[in-house]
Amino acid sequence: MAPPMMATLLLALLLGVAGCAANRSVVAVDLTAHTLVRPSGAASLASAGDAVQGIAAIMVRDLGLPVPERVTVYLYSGREVFEQGLIRDANIAPVRAAELSDFAVGVGKRRQLLLHDEPGMERGREWLRLIAHELTHVSQIELAHGEGRAEQWLAEGMAEWVAFTVLERLELDAVSRRHEVAVAGVRGQAALQAGRLDLETLGTPRGFTMRHLREGSLPTYQLSFLMTEYLIHREGFPRLLEYFVAAARPRDRQATFRNVFGQSLEQFEREVLQYLQLLVNEPVPEDQEALASPGARLPR
Repeated sequence: MAPPMMATLLLALLLGVAGCAANRSVVAVDLTAHTLVRPSGAASLASAGDAVQGIAAIMVRDLGLPVPERVTVYLYSGREVFEQGLIRDANIAPVRAAELSDFAVGVGKRRQLLLHDEPGMERGREWLRLIAHELTHVSQIELAHGEGRAEQWLAEGMAEWVAFTVLERLELDAVSRRHEVAVAGVRGQAALQAGRLDLETLGTPRGFTMRHLREGSLPTYQLSFLMTEYLIHREGFPRLLEYFVAAARPRDRQATFRNVFGQSLEQFEREVLQYLQLLVNEPVPEDQEALASPGARLPR
């Protein structure tokens, strides 16, 4: 028989594990080609599994993005449970998991989606946007055969562009509206005012996190979206897929960017900075409230 103190500790541990299990659900989603049917509308995407399948169908059939044949979706109903899930289910270091759980509601890993299903969170437009954003990261990992091999601002900006495009195909939103929201959101951002985007720092996962903790999460994601949107308009979306495929080959980040897009990261930074400064100096729409972004925490 265990001593009283040891018995108490064991009971607390067992109750903690049971509590985590009660607030964590796991769904294995089949994404083989024959299962990917474009959804008739958002109403058919009520469950997490249906949402992942329907969104994957749009990503594959409309945008040419690859997805794995199977994705495991983890749903956590509390922040602490989400943090523990990042550690146990995704093998993320505890310090990084604590950091992510403070601001993120979703993480896309290799063939995994980990989602903080917050109590009271509606399964509407922003929920579908979150799934599309994180599923894009899963697709990027498939293309690059690993994580963290591409510019982080480009990975996040592409995930936002794909998510907005998915919402547009579902007739829930418009990419053009999200563009206007982003322009309104980055007005007054320190990087634009200083005339230096510092894409070298913004290109690493750690640098990206520190940047949005310092300057604000939403404006940093919006800035990444606008820069990526500019690149898509200039090069075409398939070029982004080429970039992630190229990122799989051993080469430094800057060389990969230069080889795919035909200019150095520094040259692109100067070019896109001029574009962004023109955007933010345009007259502000009178109905500023119409451009307000929903108050949601951010995906990773």
